Amino acid sequence: MSNSLTPEQTKRVVAIAMDLARAGDTGELTGFIEHGLPANTADEAGNTLLMLAAYHEHAGTVRALLDLGADPDLRNDRNQAPIAGALFKGADDVVVLLREAGADLDAGTPSARAAATMFGREHLLG
Repeated sequence: MSNSLTPEQTKRVVAIAMDLARAGDTGELTGFIEHGLPANTADEAGNTLLMLAAYHEHAGTVRALLDLGADPDLRNDRNQAPIAGALFKGADDVVVLLREAGADLDAGTPSARAAATMFGREHLLG
């Protein structure tokens, strides 16, 4: 992001981007990233754009963020990984995308493997 933004403006841009990730507004969100917002931007709780898109079951947004360099293994402040959130929500298409992107199935609490077992989705992890 440009250094010409004030801290308040930067905070507002991040908040808008987080809302776009939650809503699955891929076009608007990728525009922010193409104009300098880091793909691994996180909110105060450590939730990345990818985490929010995955948790809210937006496979297209997840794909775009991964293509723009988002790290599938960044965990939030509660040590939760995007793939475990997708498993919790039943977003099978998102799980497959994150797995294909090399998400660590043993990272986080619970790990993706533990979440898959908990929710009967072991078949998604191969």
